[in-house]
Formats: sequence, C-alpha cells, structure tokens
Amino acid sequence: MVKKALLGFVFTLLSVIPVTAQEFMCQVQINSRKVQGIDPTTFDAMKTAVFEFINNRKWTNYNFQFEERIEWTLLITIENAISSDEFSGQFNIVLQRPVFKTDYKTPLLNIIDKDVSFVFRPNQPVNFVENTYTDNLSSLLAYYSYFILGQYFDTFSQDGGTDFYQKAMSVVQSAQNSNRKGWQSFESQKNRYHLVDQYLNAAYEPLRTFLYSYHRKGLDTMYDQPDAGRAVILRSLSDLKKVNDKRPGMYSMQVLLDAKRQEIINIFSKGSPTEKTSMINIMKEIDPANGSKYQEVMRK
Repeated sequence: MVKKALLGFVFTLLSVIPVTAQEFMCQVQINSRKVQGIDPTTFDAMKTAVFEFINNRKWTNYNFQFEERIEWTLLITIENAISSDEFSGQFNIVLQRPVFKTDYKTPLLNIIDKDVSFVFRPNQPVNFVENTYTDNLSSLLAYYSYFILGQYFDTFSQDGGTDFYQKAMSVVQSAQNSNRKGWQSFESQKNRYHLVDQYLNAAYEPLRTFLYSYHRKGLDTMYDQPDAGRAVILRSLSDLKKVNDKRPGMYSMQVLLDAKRQEIINIFSKGSPTEKTSMINIMKEIDPANGSKYQEVMRK
C-alpha cells in the first residue's frame, strides 16, 4: 500500500511551503561499454556528479516528504568519446507515479533522446544557473528535471505543471546559441524544443486535460470504484483524439503513447465489450501503427 503520506501529498500539492527537502529520487546509470581508452573512473565520477546534481538540488518550493520523492531513472549511454572529456550518446528516461491506495506505479514517461553530447571533467562540478546556458550537460539535466515535474504535477491537478514546463522552455531558449543538437525548432519535429512547446501550446490543451483526468479522476479512484474509474479513463481518451484531430502524429503524443499504450490495453482487458470497442476505435485512430495491439483486448 502507498504510504499514508501520499494522501497528504495529493491534497496539499498546490500549497507552497518553503522547505529544504528535495523532490527527486533518481536512479542514475552510465553505460560506457562502447567506449575505449577512457579511464573508467571518469564514468564513476560522472554517475556521482549527475546523481548529486539531480537529487541534491531544490527544484521547487513544494514540501516533499522523503517517501513522496518523485522516482525516475536516467540511463546515459555513451556512444562515442569525442575527446578525453567530450562525449556523445543518448539519454533514456523512465518516470512512474504511484496510484492511490495501491502498490502500482503508472508509467508517465519513457523517452530516448539520441541528441546528447556534452563535456564532462571529473574535477569540475556540474553547475546550472536559471536563464543562463552554462554547458550542455547541466542544461540537459535541468530540462528533463523540469519537464518531469511538469508531467508529474499535471497528473495531480489540471495544468498543475505549467510553471515547470515554462522553466523547461527557458532552458531551451537559453541553449539556442549553443550549437548543440536538440534545442532548436528547425532541426527536427521530434526534439526537446517541440516536446515542451507542445505542452505549453493552448491548441493542445486536451493533452494536459488527459493527464489529469486519466490519472487523478481515473486511476486514483479505481481501487474503490474500478468500473467508474475505467469509465473516466475511457472518456479521457477523447481528449487525445481532440489533439490528434488537430495534429496527427504529434511528437508529444507519440511520447505519451509509448508510455501509456500497454497500460491502456491492460485496463480495458477487464472492461465491458462496449468499453473495449470504444477504446479500440479511438486508439486505432490516434495510434494506427499499433492498432492490432489494442485489438487484443477482445480476446481477454
């Protein structure tokens, strides 16, 4: 069972209380197997520096108890050593959120960013200053920390993550002249700029309504009222359809579906035939490449 403190967190999430407690419990892993000729202690130092940067920094003004810390995983895969202190590779980020009254953790984010490059020197701290581009590693870590906060807070209150998406966008804007990939709108339709920009765009507001309705009004009620909770979740899928109708294949939608696809299938495997049919019709339209996966619920 989720500790009783979670209940207090859910209902006091919007109360601003200046405290010193940190928000994150991030597990950091470094995969450097593809790289030769670099002292292995460099990657040990990198792991420690990234862990401390994320977990020891105060990111918000909210009061988090130890057991309420946001748990996520960051896997940094080093593909190339450009020099003795410059590296390129990718980030794999996985974020989950506890569901009220259960031991279950619902996936919120499972994303791979392949446009990662940075300088790391073991004897130099990783520093970040808001509204200032210091280096790419600190900007990458700050961007994803703020984006994760935006996602997490959006699931507890309608548009609760706005301030954090704005902070993530500030990181993007500060990095525009960095000559590093992933920050500029014209590079690609699937990068850090577009991911956060789409969450801040009023035209795609139903995406955020989905996050709140699906999680707070749906999943968090299913322990006591599974049928009612599933009905709310079904209605919330129509918010995703609204976004897809405006812009099919949008990057932020693809990222969300990658995290939620299997969970949606699992939830509706216990639904009525009518619920299953409604879910399949919506999801095959907004996630056509995986339409056959949703169809599987009819066999359960």
